[in-house]
Amino acid sequence: MKAIRVTAVFLYALMCAATLAQGQDLKKIKIGYPAVSYNQIHIWVAKEAGLFRKYGLDAEVIFFRGGGMATQALVAGDPPIVNIGTVVLAGLQGYDVVLIGSSESTYNYSVVARPATTKLEQLKGKRLGVSGFGSASHTAALILLKRFNLEPNKDVMLVVSGPTPDRLAAMESNRIDATILTPSETPRARKQGFIEIFDMLDLGIEVQGNGFATSRTFIRNQRETALSALKGYVESIHYIHKNRDETKKIVGQYLRSADAEALEATYTAFVKSVAKRPYPTLKGIQYLLDDLAVKNPQAKTAKPEQFVDLSLLQQLEKEGFFAEMAKRYP
Repeated sequence: MKAIRVTAVFLYALMCAATLAQGQDLKKIKIGYPAVSYNQIHIWVAKEAGLFRKYGLDAEVIFFRGGGMATQALVAGDPPIVNIGTVVLAGLQGYDVVLIGSSESTYNYSVVARPATTKLEQLKGKRLGVSGFGSASHTAALILLKRFNLEPNKDVMLVVSGPTPDRLAAMESNRIDATILTPSETPRARKQGFIEIFDMLDLGIEVQGNGFATSRTFIRNQRETALSALKGYVESIHYIHKNRDETKKIVGQYLRSADAEALEATYTAFVKSVAKRPYPTLKGIQYLLDDLAVKNPQAKTAKPEQFVDLSLLQQLEKEGFFAEMAKRYP
């Protein structure tokens, strides 16, 4: 009997040692995200469902208040990976930033306004809130106004109003008349009495939005780490498509909400718009370059390929990673 107890203790000690060793082998890394919205949920799920850990990473996910701040952090190298939609502008400014994956090939945003404004054309002479200059919401606003022949800061004043809660508060206090929100955020806006006046999906344009961004320097110096992070990113997308309830629980944690409508809207928007092979869209990057070329001479000669590094995704394809994901999450 004593021998059995000794053996049991010995085995338990071995298990503890193995667990400790496994934890010590994990590589610490910070991964940033700039918004609490549908196009970030795979970052949260990769963290909370243990998918980054599965591929050897002890990942700390860090929230930045808007794409501008997140891009600045990425440019500084801390964190070395961020899920953002501002790579093209930063690249044109000479910064070493590239997309290695993508979760958005169109702008899934809605324009939400105070009740006095019922259609987009009525924004003329009014104030449209964006999270920050250079942010995804700012870029979306510029594209939208151009399509409706409205000139920014002449016909419609663009006002930096911070993250979603701040923008909704600014609408309530009449400091702005409208703003641009993701599907995660529109249910809250409706409950506050605001109305959706335009869905940007109706524009029918392919444009590069949020994506998994890092630097060529990081890929060159820590390729295996970048590849591991991308594996967690990709598997998270597959996991989300297959695990509705588990995903919504994680989303509720990050949204800090149990609102069933908001959770469902967030989940539905993701599975409808995010591809399981998350390649950046070169056509969508070219759209951004053409739009920026009006005021940015560098955009006229830039090529979409200079803003991406597809080698990691291509390596996953070659190694059969996507085929494995399809079997694991049919």
